[in-house]
Amino acid sequence: MTYKFYTQPKATPQTQPIPGREAEMIQGRSSGYGFDAGQWAQLRRCLLMGTANGSFYADKRELTDEFADIVLACVEQNPQRVAEAIAYASDGHAINNSAPIFALVLLSMGDQPEAKACFAEIFPQVIRTGSHFYEWLSYTKGLRGFGKVVRECGKAWLSNADAKRLAYQLLKYQQRHGFTHRDALRLFHPKPTSADHQALYHWVSKGELPSGHLPEAMQQISWYERVKRKPQLTCEAISKGRLTHEMIAPIGQMDQQAWNLLFRQMPLGALLRNLGSLTQIGVLQTHKSKQLKHVEKLLTNRELLRKARIHPMDVLKALKTYQSGGKLGRSSKTWVPISRICDILDRTLELSFEVAAPTGKTFLHAVDISGSMSYYSVGSIGLTCCEIAATMALATAKAEQNYAIRGFSTQFKDLGITAKDSFASAMGKAQSSNFGGTDASVAYDWAIKQRFYADVFVFWTDCESWAGRRHPSQALKDYRQKVNPKAKAVYVTLVPNRQSLVDPRDRNSWDFHGFDPAAPRAIQMIAQGSV
Repeated sequence: MTYKFYTQPKATPQTQPIPGREAEMIQGRSSGYGFDAGQWAQLRRCLLMGTANGSFYADKRELTDEFADIVLACVEQNPQRVAEAIAYASDGHAINNSAPIFALVLLSMGDQPEAKACFAEIFPQVIRTGSHFYEWLSYTKGLRGFGKVVRECGKAWLSNADAKRLAYQLLKYQQRHGFTHRDALRLFHPKPTSADHQALYHWVSKGELPSGHLPEAMQQISWYERVKRKPQLTCEAISKGRLTHEMIAPIGQMDQQAWNLLFRQMPLGALLRNLGSLTQIGVLQTHKSKQLKHVEKLLTNRELLRKARIHPMDVLKALKTYQSGGKLGRSSKTWVPISRICDILDRTLELSFEVAAPTGKTFLHAVDISGSMSYYSVGSIGLTCCEIAATMALATAKAEQNYAIRGFSTQFKDLGITAKDSFASAMGKAQSSNFGGTDASVAYDWAIKQRFYADVFVFWTDCESWAGRRHPSQALKDYRQKVNPKAKAVYVTLVPNRQSLVDPRDRNSWDFHGFDPAAPRAIQMIAQGSV
């Protein structure tokens, strides 16, 4: 007979808080308890992931109510810190710019003069395009109205000293979110500061070109107006006037020749969104090697991807949409996918993540494959949280040599994913394994049983762990005692909640947020002890 059982740390079911740590823990929507990540962590999660799609445990209204409350609470505490978080998310780190724009409006609603000043300071960094501008107008109208600070920023945006750039934005985005460029001009009353601005404002307000000589800034608009009268000038307007497909498509003759011309000058974001259309109309075909080389040259240039702020999720959506042949999304077009395009997109996705040279450390990636991970989706194509988790885990693994990728629910199973997998095949393997409740501790249990030596555990999860007999932090402590005392843990939370699996007293555990393309590199830095 032995009393060893009594001297061992007592395991606590995840549906209960750890004794003595109750004040540090909160109950998630799944009934499981986790550590309170705090309002600043939740702010970053909401900014990076957005709340407009809802989750398995909460609808979009509930999550967005929380988002708004968190932003306003953080603004009251530290407006400058909120502004920095918004600017970071907007600079290619958030899944799209909608959540940062939404938070920007809430920042402008802060009572302190500092909040207004911070709003005005980061406004040009966040509101970069006409589409952003109209989205901001829509949220502003619905949430607060057009006060002094809003009018000053709106007038400044419409008074951009670079009149040619302003003309490009107003022509490309003539209306969005219930607003037109004419509405914006009437709302903010900018005063022309040059002949370029005078001509541009005349066109916006009157719907026609001013008489006499047109300044250089108006040349694209001049071509646009000519095509409205003579659609047969479409190809000439594209080649000489450099009109984009957003400008020309509503008014021009969009035949294969026109699309061929557009294709040669199409920006990266537009190219990703239009690969299906370009294939359907015949611009891209398996035997047209010159066009395919052009696509490859653009989409496999890491520097161009960075400058265009191409987020990995943009590429992942493009890959899934393109492979579907038009069966996903809102488009009525169909096409036969070209294998080489799929291969290019797979490489593009790998390049869109930030990675460093192999660290030589051993990683165990634990991908949450529980039922809740198959619910949360991004955009209109149903990109699930589980698919995103598998993609990010694979991107990290591809940068390393020593790794394992397994899936957890209430079990810990081999997903059959290796660095040789394409991202598409990895998504399929993870998605086909979705089942059961969530217990993150099973990753540690398996590693203890198998004596698997890991330098870093990386969890990709919605953080709603509830089904285990003990908390993940307790299981990690057990692993360190039995296998590797220096093991580190990184938890990447993929749903914008407040709960965390990281014990705040554990200096070797980290909490990451969302679909940030910088995550793989940061995880490598942690493995090397650089963080």
